[in-house]
Amino acid sequence: MDELMSASKEFFRQPLQMKREFSNLNDGEQFRAEGYGNDKVRSKDQILDWSDWIYLKVEPEDERNLALRPKHPSSFRDALHEFAVRCRRVKRDVLRAMARIAGLDDDDQHFVDQLGGRATVHARFNYYPPCPRADLVMGIKPHSDGTVITVLLVARGADGLQVLRYGVWYSVPSSSTHALLTNVGESTEVMSNGMFRSPVHRVVNSAEKERISLAMFYAVDPERVIEPAAGLVDEKRLTLYKKMKARDFLVGLSEHFSRGTRFVDTLKISP
Repeated sequence: MDELMSASKEFFRQPLQMKREFSNLNDGEQFRAEGYGNDKVRSKDQILDWSDWIYLKVEPEDERNLALRPKHPSSFRDALHEFAVRCRRVKRDVLRAMARIAGLDDDDQHFVDQLGGRATVHARFNYYPPCPRADLVMGIKPHSDGTVITVLLVARGADGLQVLRYGVWYSVPSSSTHALLTNVGESTEVMSNGMFRSPVHRVVNSAEKERISLAMFYAVDPERVIEPAAGLVDEKRLTLYKKMKARDFLVGLSEHFSRGTRFVDTLKISP
């Protein structure tokens, strides 16, 4: 974690021209998900987040775009690979624990298995620079993740992450060391039939200090179907969400993210 946070800081502190070598604008115009930059601009009225990021596909390994992976610092690529390998165990152990909490004791691999053989993993390095008018901007707009699970690496002393609960924003306490935070995604909200809810969260900027984090997004194989687990549906607890192919789920997520709304709410089945 130390090595990866150090490499992240070194990358973001480079001159803008060097970072643009890995731009998410192909030929300076066409937006692509991977690379360095900011959100896709969908309208002239869109308010951009006060942050930069670099978004990279980690798995499947044969789909990595190495041309978009920073060469400086030289430790960046190896540190990301090593961190991704170690995070697999975190992802597996948390999802197995969640299955047992949900009552799937006889199938605690359920959520892990639902990821599929070609599950996708993306890494997003986030940089939130100080803003002299922090009260007028947002580091990341309110949203909920569309993943199965997100593992967030937060640099020591970094604050600004807030979670919405019953209409009130609560700040996530900072840590004196680098910390891992796991977040439930909308895919798991569907697969758990609503037992686990994907929280709405945001990042607020500071007027004095920067903030750096790394989010590892674990998502279902695009060709699989996201649906409530059969073991969590019965006569007393009906199916609460429609099923949907993961590829179509991702399209819906993208559209709702820009509007700051939860896509999963459109899949709820009325009683």
